[in-house]
Amino acid sequence: MRTWLSTLLLCAAGPSALAGQRVWHGSFYPYAYYSTIDGLWGAAHYGMSSPIGFVERPEEDAAAFTVDAGASTEGSYRVVVDAQAPAYRDGWRLGATLTAARDNRLGFYGFGNDTPSTQDSVTATAPYFYRVSRTRAQARAVIQRRLVGPLRLLVGGAIERTDFRALPGSSIFRRSVAQGVVDPTTIPFVDRTVGVGVVLDTRDNELYPHSGTVLEGLFTNGRGYTRTTAAARVYVPVTPRFVLAGRVAGEKMGGSPPLAAQLTMESSEGAFVAVGGYQSLRGFSDARFVGTGKLLGGVEARYAVVRAPTVLEVMLGGFYDAGRVFGPGERFQLTTAGLHASWGGEVAVRFLRNSLLVLGVGAGSEGAQLLFATRWSY
Repeated sequence: MRTWLSTLLLCAAGPSALAGQRVWHGSFYPYAYYSTIDGLWGAAHYGMSSPIGFVERPEEDAAAFTVDAGASTEGSYRVVVDAQAPAYRDGWRLGATLTAARDNRLGFYGFGNDTPSTQDSVTATAPYFYRVSRTRAQARAVIQRRLVGPLRLLVGGAIERTDFRALPGSSIFRRSVAQGVVDPTTIPFVDRTVGVGVVLDTRDNELYPHSGTVLEGLFTNGRGYTRTTAAARVYVPVTPRFVLAGRVAGEKMGGSPPLAAQLTMESSEGAFVAVGGYQSLRGFSDARFVGTGKLLGGVEARYAVVRAPTVLEVMLGGFYDAGRVFGPGERFQLTTAGLHASWGGEVAVRFLRNSLLVLGVGAGSEGAQLLFATRWSY
């Protein structure tokens, strides 16, 4: 596998890469963690990467190939095969990802920003009243080309099949399908998307930024709908150990997007579940709020209690997230009205230059969520 991938990347990159870094390092490790929604997870990671070299750059690796697989005690699973070449050839970024996953306890509370959550609705005969099982398979590819300085042009596409299954007992999802609120003809839904965009990225390091800005403007055309997404992320070094981070992001969907498309928000690094969950609104369950428009904001403070720049960094963080959706008949707008908020703390450990582990707790008006990730939320 290593020889095959190395040869493929070298041929694609051309003569400039042939003269560059050809060393590949492999790694494998199993791990386990606990999720508030999905219970105990058992997982494993395999990866091989070609390092940047002696010249410091913001990318994690020149190129990397990874396989991540895991399953939970609540029936969820995830297999992700990912190949990224962010710095194998100067000026180009190539990425391809295959995903097969089932979110067996995904949240579904209905459409709109004011959908209620009443604990009395969850009973012995309706234990999954606010849950649905989502299964998806996706192939995604993205190419980025540097235009000038830190400005890049992005072109990408994906094909994805998403299916939903009502869990035992009465549920909001089961009622929504029966009443036609969720169109049953879009279950399952096979989506084909193409997208273009521009990305301005001045981060000093993409995995654990201490300074810089990321600005994104993206347009995506899907099956029967469109997405227009804009986002800004800022990282300010107050001291060498203390970093303030902030984000504002918004997305507007046009046409007739199905439930499968409304559950996610686009970014240059891949689509993510929103609004609710680790990457959008920590402290709320994944996909807590669903709508054709999405608005996110947040601030985070990170302090390195241990800092050996090239070897190890242990960071404590505190965050405040806010977000909302715009449901049927609502016009997307920048506003502070109707925002749902969450807050919490995290501990992050960074090993060498390309491994990060984040553990934390997020709390909102509906309780708390344990957090586990291998990247910062933003």
